[in-house]
Amino acid sequence: MIDVVMPQMGESIVEGTLTKWLKKAGDRVERDEPLFEISTDKVDTEIPSPAAGVLSQVLVEEGKTVAIGTAVGKIDESGSPAASAPAASGAPAPAPAQAPPPAAPPAAPAAQPTPAQAAAPVPPPPAETDSPAGPLSPLVRKMAREYNIDLKQVRGTGAGGRITKQDLESFMSAQGAKTIQSAAQPPAPAPAAPAPLAAVPAPAVPAPAAETTAPIARGEQPRTRLEPMSVMRQRIAEHMVASKHTAAHVTTVHRVDMTKVARMRERNKDEFKSRYGFSLTFLPFVTRATVLALRAFPLLNASIEGTNILYHNDVNIGIAVALENGLIVPVIRNADEKNIIGLQRSIADLAARARSRQLKPDEVQGGTFSITNFGSFGSVFATPVINQPQVAILGCGAVEKEPVVVNDAIAIRSMAYLALTFDHRLIDGALADQFTGKVKEILQNWSEEVL
Repeated sequence: MIDVVMPQMGESIVEGTLTKWLKKAGDRVERDEPLFEISTDKVDTEIPSPAAGVLSQVLVEEGKTVAIGTAVGKIDESGSPAASAPAASGAPAPAPAQAPPPAAPPAAPAAQPTPAQAAAPVPPPPAETDSPAGPLSPLVRKMAREYNIDLKQVRGTGAGGRITKQDLESFMSAQGAKTIQSAAQPPAPAPAAPAPLAAVPAPAVPAPAAETTAPIARGEQPRTRLEPMSVMRQRIAEHMVASKHTAAHVTTVHRVDMTKVARMRERNKDEFKSRYGFSLTFLPFVTRATVLALRAFPLLNASIEGTNILYHNDVNIGIAVALENGLIVPVIRNADEKNIIGLQRSIADLAARARSRQLKPDEVQGGTFSITNFGSFGSVFATPVINQPQVAILGCGAVEKEPVVVNDAIAIRSMAYLALTFDHRLIDGALADQFTGKVKEILQNWSEEVL
């Protein structure tokens, strides 16, 4: 009997929501055949079966969120479903009949509520953890819990009416607008007290505290807006702060002449696009030079475990991909075995699937060195933060034509900056500069033909 477990979808992911079973208990399934779908803060994807056999048990029903490593089902490799095994999705046992409650004693005359009791606020309903419109992602569940949102009042616009993060934000914005509108209206006059209560003094009600912001005039936009930080943004913040607390960050910057690479790219980019269906960028050239330099300086492809150095034989390059509200670092495995075409294909594929939330579990973990291309947004250079548990990250600035001195003459060259941030606990400045100098040397003397 093989356990089917909730997979690890990234180093910062601790749970996942099982959104749909693609097989039901008793169905035959082949190895690597899609078995169920999951949703996390970063990735929505199908999970393949770990073995061939019969799905004998379903331990976690659709819509439930469980920790990584939790068994969600069982596969019988012998091909015989366990007839006696209860499935989590089965119908619940009928509840035992209950005896009728005893007759209630005659009710005493209800006491007239005091004005203070009548004005007591009613606590808001607790946040829902399940939605009648379908399973909820961990992000939606967390937002509902933190902001005490009744999900029955939220209209879902996702697939099958599923509630999304945008639905919650729209609901919260609408509620905020209602609050502002209600606050802008003058309070209604208090109703006259009934005759029997006329002689009862009302308890003193403290005056409301003065507002800390100026009232909003008609047609004027509010000066501030409060919205929750997404779970992805929270995890990125935690990861970056943890990296700063862990590693001794130092950045060295080298300027590199990319003219040979730029000319080769310009000469081949149209044919490359027509032949392979994706554009040729500068990033695969930088990646290829980096993996060659990592082979020459393996300490930058290592990591620290306590007081030990862990050397990685594989060169797995993480490529930072900007998402709509964050970033993710999918990994090109065995990047040193790929040429420019293979690297560009991997970069384009991983970036596209990262933005459509279709990455597989092993594609967001196991990196040994990372590259971030902030030059694609026009930045000249920056000081990137190390992606733990790695010990270095290389940042690529924009490639721009500049006047430079070549053989005591002014020439126009395609120049860029490479910024290497390294962990000074393990790597000294001399080694960091030797590594970056090697990357620079390969790029400036590029001779490999692309096509």
